Amino acid sequence: MISKAGLAVLDALSTGREATPAELAAETGYSREHLYDVLNELLAAGLLTETRGSSNQRRVRIAEHPVTEAYRTLQSEFSHVDWTELLSPATLRVCWYLDRPRHIAGIADRLGITRQGVHSALSPLKHRALLSRSDSKYALHDEVSPLLAFARATVEHEHRARVREIAPSATIAWCDPKRALVRLQTDEDTDALQAAPDWEMTGLGRFTAYGLQFFLAGEPPFWYAPDEDLTPAEVVCHTLLLDSGSRRVSYSMLLIEAEDIDQETLVETAQWYDLEPTVKALYRPLQGDFDRTDDLPVILPKKNEYMALKDQYGVA
Repeated sequence: MISKAGLAVLDALSTGREATPAELAAETGYSREHLYDVLNELLAAGLLTETRGSSNQRRVRIAEHPVTEAYRTLQSEFSHVDWTELLSPATLRVCWYLDRPRHIAGIADRLGITRQGVHSALSPLKHRALLSRSDSKYALHDEVSPLLAFARATVEHEHRARVREIAPSATIAWCDPKRALVRLQTDEDTDALQAAPDWEMTGLGRFTAYGLQFFLAGEPPFWYAPDEDLTPAEVVCHTLLLDSGSRRVSYSMLLIEAEDIDQETLVETAQWYDLEPTVKALYRPLQGDFDRTDDLPVILPKKNEYMALKDQYGVA
């Protein structure tokens, strides 16, 4: 996650100019020693480019990158705001969840921090009146959507950089500040993530752990969520997020029945993936209603087809 010093550097270079570390140290107020570390981090992340001037003097400039473009958009639309003062790594992580009104407790639980930590991260935004509040829920004002875009770009970049150190073909299918769901394109990358700590196979590839073996076209997806158990409810959500076609819907229903996943638990998990209507629809046939109406978000299986699938896989 970009530090305040990193933001200060991007701020100073946002016009597209080049600068030396000495010039940036003078402008930002950070020591040269600290600034060298910051520049190295930004260069390694691809957010800056470097050239050498006379006497091998180091010069840097901002790179074309989703993160830097999002920040420059934020700057240009809100040039009167000192974002280097307002935005800490903690604030950016909390901003990820402010696309809609959310309770502080829910954000805290999702980030694994205290409620006071969330309040502290939001405090600078409150003071600048950038938040809306309704029924004890907070969200970003619609007009500061570039801030949400910047927060999401930084989080996605952090996950992308992490996984591509291990699996270069990986792409991010979904993420939040602590978790990431990735797709892969090569056998080598699948083997690499299987051997890596903190990564677990998920989606349809995970069904074998529950006694359900399906044909898997392509490489299996992987899940990054350190210190968290990968639950059957998460696996259902990952499966549907990646492909909500009729076959995946039927397979997901089998896993729900095989593992007796409670509807309330699955709906609560699905809210983070914007899949609540989808998982609610899956419980209709599981409760005996196989009517296929046009207003459903997915195509449900026919009763005889699903019952045959249950028999085939021995799901009671």
